[in-house]
Amino acid sequence: MFTKEMFGFLFKVITSWQIIVVTVCLLIYFSLVSYVARIYHPGHSGLSFDSKPRKKKEKKATAVLPESSDEDDLGIEEQ
Repeated sequence: MFTKEMFGFLFKVITSWQIIVVTVCLLIYFSLVSYVARIYHPGHSGLSFDSKPRKKKEKKATAVLPESSDEDDLGIEEQ
């Protein structure tokens, strides 16, 4: 008898209009957030498994070597 009453109560709670409205609002909110995230971060979709991996861009080495001088790395001159 207890389980029948419990299932009846749960069915009434789940099908109440408040729960249905909140569920629909949450679905709309999450779909909107997902849409905005896809607009601002294209190619970062974690749900699409068939997307091609991104190619990493190689950075060119543009390091400038310091000229030789009597100063050490800290900029302190020897005496």
